[in-house]
Amino acid sequence: MVDSKCILLSGGARGIGRCMARHFLSRGHRLFILDIDETELKHTCETHLAKYKDHLSYTLCDLTDTDAIRSAVKQAADFFGGHIDVVINNGGIATPNWKNGATMENPETLKQFQMYLDTNLRAPFAVVQAAIPFLKVAGGAATHKETRQAYMDSKAERGLTGAGSCIINISSFRAQMSDPNQEGYAASKAGQNGLTHSIAVSASQWGIRVNSVSPGRIKATYESKEGDESGKGLEFDDKDYEQHSTNRAGKPEDIAEAVEYLIGAGFVTGQDITVDGGAVIQK
Repeated sequence: MVDSKCILLSGGARGIGRCMARHFLSRGHRLFILDIDETELKHTCETHLAKYKDHLSYTLCDLTDTDAIRSAVKQAADFFGGHIDVVINNGGIATPNWKNGATMENPETLKQFQMYLDTNLRAPFAVVQAAIPFLKVAGGAATHKETRQAYMDSKAERGLTGAGSCIINISSFRAQMSDPNQEGYAASKAGQNGLTHSIAVSASQWGIRVNSVSPGRIKATYESKEGDESGKGLEFDDKDYEQHSTNRAGKPEDIAEAVEYLIGAGFVTGQDITVDGGAVIQK
């Protein structure tokens, strides 16, 4: 019997997020997706993932708008019947460099820096804050006896086993190393890692585990409407082999599998798993 989870996923319309959506739906989980890209979101949910429509719902959400986040999280909880088992904070600005070849010397990058912080750091905090009441209902292995018993009763009623509720932030290996002109992206991702271990400590009172996954160079552009329509799939080049100890760049499925591990890892919290093919350790 599948231990079906109710998963809230931000940034699930394309790229790594879309792969994670397909990965978890194919394994019998239920999913609610947040994304700001209406075209990609509709294509992903209504065409690419159409066969999972009974287990999938979605809404547009601007992650810089706190009210929109709170409304979207409530919609997700309602779709799941009043609880959320897993929150995956994947949405954010994925482009690591300043726009138009700028450097941190250019005054206009200050606004971009703030946008990185708002989208990649403040938004995950806001999503988690909005989701905590529903994660508590889903029930981690809480320390208080009464809450623990309520959790066990809830799991028995839903036929669930295994680890309790959890939060997983999708960070980046750029939190650990950078190429030039990535200050905004690197700072926001390093902040996510700090947010991860801090919330892990604070949320332990409710039995909620919190971890992060830091992808390296992941080939994910084909996970999109354009990729579906063109028929182009995963392609590696010489640089992908040379820069990785694993002799290839990453695939979106590599990240989905790491997240899947953390969802079931009941004794792991406050940790970051770097999934980069050895790029950080390779000079």
